[in-house]
Amino acid sequence: MLNEREFSRSDRDTQGDARRRRGPGHMHGAHEGAMRGSLRRDLRRQRRGDVRAAVLVLLEEKPSNGYQLIQELSERSNETWRPSPGSIYPVLQQLEDEGLVEANASGTGRTYALTDAGRQLVNEQREQLGRPWENTDGGANVSARELMFTGRQVLLAARQVLVAGSETQVAKATTILSDARRALYGILAEGDQE
Repeated sequence: MLNEREFSRSDRDTQGDARRRRGPGHMHGAHEGAMRGSLRRDLRRQRRGDVRAAVLVLLEEKPSNGYQLIQELSERSNETWRPSPGSIYPVLQQLEDEGLVEANASGTGRTYALTDAGRQLVNEQREQLGRPWENTDGGANVSARELMFTGRQVLLAARQVLVAGSETQVAKATTILSDARRALYGILAEGDQE
C-alpha cells in the first residue's frame, strides 16, 4: 500500500505524462473540454423539425444516403450545422414509415428518395419547409463562428512557430498568446458595455 507521500508523487507523475501526451495548445481543465463541446453543439444544433424539413427539401433535389445529407447540410450552412447520424437516420426512418421516402439498397448502403406522396408534401409545404440550413447562419452564430475561425487560425500560426521557429521565437509567441488569453478574460471581467 502506498503511503500519502508516494501516492501524491505517483499521481503527479501520471498527470504530467497525460499533459505531455496531449500536445501543445491543449486546454487542461476538465470542464474546458465540455465548454468547447457545448459551444460546438450550440453552433450546430437545430430543432428536430428543421432536420425533417431539410431532409425533405434535399431529397427533392436528388436521392441521397444519410452521409450525403449530413455533408450537404454542413456545406450549405457554412459548417455551422452538421447534424449527427443520430438525428438524420431516425428522421429518414420516420419519413419512410410515413411513406414519404423510400430506401433503395445500393453498393454503398441505402439511398433515400422521395415517393410521390413525399414530392406532393414538399410541393404543398414548400414555403413552410423553406431552407432550414439558412436559419443556422444568423445572429450570435455568425459572431461565434468568426471567433472560432480566428481562434483556429491563431492555433495554426502557433503550431507553425512551434515547428519552424527558434527557441526565442517560440518564447515570443508564448508571451503573445499569454497576453491574448489575459485580454480575453479581461473582456469578460469588464462586463457587457452595450
